[in-house]
Amino acid sequence: MLSIPKSGPIRLRAEPEDAGKRLDQLVHERLGQFSRARIQQWIRDGRVLVNGSTSRPSRPVRAGELIAVEPADAAPLHASPEDIPLQVLYENADLVAIDKPAGMVVHAGAGVHSGTLVNALLHRFGKLSGVGGAMRPGIVHRLDRYTSGVLLVAKNDAAHQALAEQFSTRQVEKTYIALVHGQVKAESGRIDRPIARDPLHRTRMTARLSEGRAAWSEYRVVKRFERFTLLEVRIGTGRTHQIRVHLSGLGHPVVGDTLYGAPAKVEGVAALGRYFLHAHRIRFHLPTTGEEVTVVSPLPSELEEWLDGLLAVGD
Repeated sequence: MLSIPKSGPIRLRAEPEDAGKRLDQLVHERLGQFSRARIQQWIRDGRVLVNGSTSRPSRPVRAGELIAVEPADAAPLHASPEDIPLQVLYENADLVAIDKPAGMVVHAGAGVHSGTLVNALLHRFGKLSGVGGAMRPGIVHRLDRYTSGVLLVAKNDAAHQALAEQFSTRQVEKTYIALVHGQVKAESGRIDRPIARDPLHRTRMTARLSEGRAAWSEYRVVKRFERFTLLEVRIGTGRTHQIRVHLSGLGHPVVGDTLYGAPAKVEGVAALGRYFLHAHRIRFHLPTTGEEVTVVSPLPSELEEWLDGLLAVGD
């Protein structure tokens, strides 16, 4: 492991084989003792300079560029145990599968420091994996705030590393249920479009650029309504807002997802108060035994009731 100087920045040079890599990826490869999230924060804070200038985490690196990294102490842990109810779908000595409700943030950030899944996990389980850093104990992957459903949490570092490897090598099968606006023409299909930060709207992602991180989503029609289509969506990658971006790009935004073009209100039915996206099923291998396990989260009552409302108005 590279020793960190007591003063002055760490100096790195991008080699020819590094060309095209994201800045945060390259720095993490060279300084693996620090989490990628921590390195991304350093970049945003101006503690990582490329040829003497600040940059963004996703910036592609060019061969020969000089990168100066000034490490900073990790931010203090804001999360504290909170007695918040949790629905456990599966548990063993290595991991737990939680049924996350819509509206719950997974971990602290963007001004949210309490009421998160991490707060609830710390109260329920005490010690979890520390691989993801002090702000994200046990968190192997995430769900958006208003996406409900099954989410895996690692209890120890070995389990976290094994699960993270399964995610990174696409061995984990993730299936979602989504209700979208309009009639999706094909009974099934595949969307294979890279996803990047929208340069004009920084809170959004986009699949309309040629650049970005590779992402694919496969869908099949479960049920058709007059104005909507219920889909089962399987994703092979886990990019930010992936399903929401891909389906919006097809012209069929997820119901309730106003960020990506859905109307705020649907005539004839009550406001949903969330978007209609649910992490329904996850299939993976247990870290210790290698046994394949499938964990299913049933559709939440508020989504079932909203579908019933559609049928009641004759949709």
